[in-house]
Amino acid sequence: MTDRILIIEDDPEIAQSIADEVQALGCSATIASTLPEGITLSVQDFRVIVLDRMLPGGDGVEAIAKMRSLGAQGMILVLSALGRAANRVEGLEKGADDYLPKPFEPEELRARLRALLRRATMQGQDNDLLVFGQLEIRMKARTVHVNRVHVAVSPKEFELITYFAQNAGQVVTRMQLLENVWKLHFDPGTNVVDVHVGRLRRKLEDAGSQAIQTARGEGYVFAPLPAP
Repeated sequence: MTDRILIIEDDPEIAQSIADEVQALGCSATIASTLPEGITLSVQDFRVIVLDRMLPGGDGVEAIAKMRSLGAQGMILVLSALGRAANRVEGLEKGADDYLPKPFEPEELRARLRALLRRATMQGQDNDLLVFGQLEIRMKARTVHVNRVHVAVSPKEFELITYFAQNAGQVVTRMQLLENVWKLHFDPGTNVVDVHVGRLRRKLEDAGSQAIQTARGEGYVFAPLPAP
């Protein structure tokens, strides 16, 4: 079955250029020109949602939580003329899976889309449930449970714990987290990683899991007890 990609973009020329790149990847493209239309369509079976920020009907980034609450499962790539580091951090903090500033090169757009399609495929495979002792991560539902009790995590915290789980037992550096969770290939000079890791660790510890350990001077290690 051909992968479907939703494009939420009000500029017809830009929307068509994105659709051309989508089709070049062998995927089918659906275009929505307003935010309300895009939100309505987002709950369909789209592997990736390409989302502009400044749209008729509001800010696309602010609508990510609404899409997720309605059941949208697609990976979200934000394309925006607001391309400063602070804008990118904001978009990723609010649930975007990737953020690409405009103007962009077609080759980079295709590379970002391919990466998101790979991630969507990984999440859709049989490894939906990751189990580490009493800690369970459900990839499709994007939920975390400890001792069968739900642990409420933000979209960014879920990405963090997923990346930790995929690298369980290994030291994960702050730069690795910036690159793989925040999609930033430079150090923004803030403590954004430590703040989010600390918040996630406290939630897990409050639920009874000592899953995240600090590797002093190096980063972090995800080392929960294995499944019995």
